[in-house]
Amino acid sequence: MIHSFLLIGQSNAAGRGFENEVEPIRNDDLLVLRNGRWRPMYVPVNPDRETAGISFVESFADLYAKGKGVKVGIIPCADGGSCLDMWAVGGLLFDHACYMAELASRTSTIVGVLWHQGESDCEEERYPFYKEKLSVILNAFRQRLGLTDVPFLLGELGDFLKDRLQRPEQANYVHINKELKELANELPLTGLVPSEGLGSNPDKLHFSAAAQREFGKRYYAEFLKLEDKNRSFTEKSTDDSRLKTNLEAL
Repeated sequence: MIHSFLLIGQSNAAGRGFENEVEPIRNDDLLVLRNGRWRPMYVPVNPDRETAGISFVESFADLYAKGKGVKVGIIPCADGGSCLDMWAVGGLLFDHACYMAELASRTSTIVGVLWHQGESDCEEERYPFYKEKLSVILNAFRQRLGLTDVPFLLGELGDFLKDRLQRPEQANYVHINKELKELANELPLTGLVPSEGLGSNPDKLHFSAAAQREFGKRYYAEFLKLEDKNRSFTEKSTDDSRLKTNLEAL
């Protein structure tokens, strides 16, 4: 059985941690959706840009696979630099994530959604509307994909953003984090993942590789608080009956 997670948001969800700064995760039970089929996990998991690197989803998936004794599928749909307007319902990023999730649903059970975004909405004209817009987007994902009974996890922005002197508006991250916390308290099955104390790359914009590893652990801890431990899963048939053979051959 494959339990899968939809990964959405912007660059810190895709991951910009430097690969040479952490030990690779080696777990044969971790998979990534590519061209509608499951492949052994590779890095970068979410290659949205040439700068993509370590993401929190790797350590999250590793802990989940070991804790649950199942294969874990990652559905990578994060896109660097994307603001909430680019994730609007019916827009390209929203529809792409839905299409990918619908494909994944044929051969896996989606058990959660991992979101990290907000750096691009720190401008004065954007952050006051963040909560309202994100609420619409998250609810639309639940309804469109039938995910009314799975956890949605929202990661806080890093407090190192206050040190980006070349982009002083990003000090408004505190308002985004406040909105994320309120959404986690108001929306059903929605959790907030704290970023306190996590370090950054030299750019003071992206979480470092070590921070991403720790962030994944925090995402998993929050997932455990929200999951329905009494939920039973039905084994899904796969479009590729030779999945195991194909994975072993790669």
